[in-house]
Amino acid sequence: MSQDARWIQSFVEAQAAELDAATNTQLAYARDLRDFSEWLARKSKGFDQAQKADVEDYLVFCDAQGLSKATRARRLSAIKQLYRFAFEENLRSDNPAIQIKGPGRDKSLPKTLSHDEVDALLAAAPALARNASDATRNRCLMELLYATGMRVSELVSLPVSSARGDPRMLLIKGKGGKERMVPLSAGARSALTDWLALWDDKAARLATDRIAAPKFLFPTSSKQGHMTRHRFYGLIKEIAVHAGVSPAKVTPHTLRHAFATHLLAGGADLRSIQTLLGHADVATTEIYTHVLEERLRDLVLTHHPLAKKPQ
Repeated sequence: MSQDARWIQSFVEAQAAELDAATNTQLAYARDLRDFSEWLARKSKGFDQAQKADVEDYLVFCDAQGLSKATRARRLSAIKQLYRFAFEENLRSDNPAIQIKGPGRDKSLPKTLSHDEVDALLAAAPALARNASDATRNRCLMELLYATGMRVSELVSLPVSSARGDPRMLLIKGKGGKERMVPLSAGARSALTDWLALWDDKAARLATDRIAAPKFLFPTSSKQGHMTRHRFYGLIKEIAVHAGVSPAKVTPHTLRHAFATHLLAGGADLRSIQTLLGHADVATTEIYTHVLEERLRDLVLTHHPLAKKPQ
C-alpha cells in the first residue's frame, strides 16, 4: 500500500469514528482523494510533498475537466479535511490547503442538541444498563463527554491515572499527542467518583488473583484494552432511543458540538472554546459563531423599536 493510500485509509477511518460519516460519504472522500493522489503522482509528488500551489493547480485542472462547482467544492473540502487531519496527527507540520478558497458553497453548520435534549440523554444513560456497574459507567461516560467536549477517541482511551484525586481539571491527551486541561463540572466529578469506586473494587478483586489492574478508566477485553469508539457509538444511539431523542441526530461528536455551542451561547469566547476543544486552528472553532449570530439577530428582532410591527 502506498503512503497516499495509507493516509486516505487512516483519514476515512477517523471520519467514520469521530464524525459519524456515512458509508457513502466515506466512499466519496476516498474517491476524491484518490483522484488528487493520482494527479499528484503524475507530478511525482504525494500528499506529504504537495504545496498550496499544487492544490490550486489541481482545482484549475478540475475546472478544465468540466467538473461542476459542487463537485469541485466537495473535492477541495476533502483535501482540506485530509490536511487538517494530517496536521493534527503530526503527519505534516503545515497545512497547504488552509488558506485556499473554494468555488463557493454554503458552509454547513454542525448538528447540535438543545439543553433539554442533553438533559434527557444524561438522565437516560444510567437507566439503559444491565446492572448497577454499567449504569454508573454509562452515567460517567456521558457526563464526561458533555462536560469536557472530548473527542470520542479521547474519552474511551482515558487512563485511570488522569482521574485520580477528585480532579477539578482533567488532563486530556488529544490528537498528535497534544495535551490540554479541561475543567470538570460538579456533575461530571460526582459521576467520576462513583465510577472510580466501582473501578477500585474490581481492581482489588483482580489483585487477589494476582492480575494487574487495567490502566484505562473504561477497560474492556478489546484489543486496545478499553471501550472502542464503535462500541460507544452504538451505546449513545441506544441511550438516545431510551431518552426519546432522535438517534439520527445523536452521535459522540454531536455532544462535542453541543458542548461548544452551549458555551458560546453562554458568553464564552472563541479562543477559550478553541483551547477546550483542542483545535489547532481557531478557524475550525469559528463555525460555532452561528450561535452568536442567531442570538444577536433574535435580540434585534425582539427589542429593536423598528422591528416591532405597528399596532
